[in-house]
Amino acid sequence: MDAALHEWNLSPKQAIALQSRLAKQLESRDRIDPVRYIAGVDIGFEEEGAVTRAAVVVLKWSPEAAPQLPVVEQVVHREPTRMPYIPGLLSFREIPAALGAFAKLETRPQLVMVDGQGIAHPRRLGVAAHLGLWLDLPTIGIAKSRLTGTHGAVGDARGDWVPLMADQEVIGAVLRSRENVKPVFVSPGHRLTLETSLEWVLRCLGRTKLPEPTRLADRLASRRDHKASQRRLL
Repeated sequence: MDAALHEWNLSPKQAIALQSRLAKQLESRDRIDPVRYIAGVDIGFEEEGAVTRAAVVVLKWSPEAAPQLPVVEQVVHREPTRMPYIPGLLSFREIPAALGAFAKLETRPQLVMVDGQGIAHPRRLGVAAHLGLWLDLPTIGIAKSRLTGTHGAVGDARGDWVPLMADQEVIGAVLRSRENVKPVFVSPGHRLTLETSLEWVLRCLGRTKLPEPTRLADRLASRRDHKASQRRLL
């Protein structure tokens, strides 16, 4: 995040063209430092969409403690929404607030899990992929619903998954993260393979269908009594 990747004042046509260019910059191989901290990101809206709210929770990674990872820092950042809702361009609406939240962090994570799509996007640039380019960090998208692509039936056991396909390309995985619960859609964002993305999601699964980083970010974002925008816990 040392240099701006692009400007935000774009028309929808310009944003679509930029997505196609940025998608070519994504790294689909693993380039990840030893993981000490994992960030979970959840982005939503308030005041009928006029305000974007980004919540980031940073957890200390420990194989022995997983999935009950201690939270070391959490941030909520709000700012005016810059772009109206346009299908396929959600990252241009969400990421400015996410960058504001990351700018407040004292702890730099080595891995980022985002509530949203990675490359499982019509132009292969969902919010997790787009954010990964801005941060130059490995990112994973974990979505509750499918945006694009097709897939076969998923097995019933926790950990079962099938490829998510689009244009004869594997763009993600449909993962049964919990038995008797609808699957989640996992796709790499930046600097990770799908296999490594799945490994990290499975390592961070607790008792719910979502990995702990995004579950806790979602819980933080849903609170209505944020008296402080930043809190360091350890």
